[in-house]
Amino acid sequence: MSSAVQKRRPPTAQQFVLEELRRAITTGELRPGGQIRQDALAARLDVSRVPLREALKILEGEGLVVHHIHRGYFVAELSLADLEEIYRIRGLLETEAVRMGIRRGEDGILASLEKIQREVERAADAGDVTAMAAANRRFHFALIEASGMPRLVRLVTTLWDATDAYRSLYYTDEPNRELAVREHRAVISAVRNGDEEAAVRWLDEHRAHAVAALREILDLE
Repeated sequence: MSSAVQKRRPPTAQQFVLEELRRAITTGELRPGGQIRQDALAARLDVSRVPLREALKILEGEGLVVHHIHRGYFVAELSLADLEEIYRIRGLLETEAVRMGIRRGEDGILASLEKIQREVERAADAGDVTAMAAANRRFHFALIEASGMPRLVRLVTTLWDATDAYRSLYYTDEPNRELAVREHRAVISAVRNGDEEAAVRWLDEHRAHAVAALREILDLE
């Protein structure tokens, strides 16, 4: 087992496997529709099949994997209609969160966004899709959490979890990474000026560009 995996290993085998599977799915290491080969995965993670099966059942309950009788577990695959619906619901909820966050004017939000944006840009320049997707998520949730509405944050989190693997597909292409960087900078400028309309408009465009690109990717696969 690699040193990187050992460093990530939490106290129990089930927690460890659960975190590793979730990370592999949300970063695109395990692609949507791909089969989860339990024997190979158990060997790679140096665990028995028991915690692996337990983790898979949890992920099945979360909708991240699906089980087919006589075939095994597969990473959940969204249809284009599912993806578009999730992004539409995100738009409704995140718009409310961002408006509220800007109105509240929480101390430190601008500094947080600028710090995270530097991480986004470093990952984009390096072509590190995994780091880019992770930093992008932190950027958006810094805005969403500034709303001070924890129930809304939990709802949005569920929507993001369902589509994280698809964001990794989006960031594979350099033009998409560059576009995201520019859009993030525009959002930061709007937040700095207290302009909620501009912030909402840029975030709407940000989501629309992602959906348009993913529509092409899914049509090709």
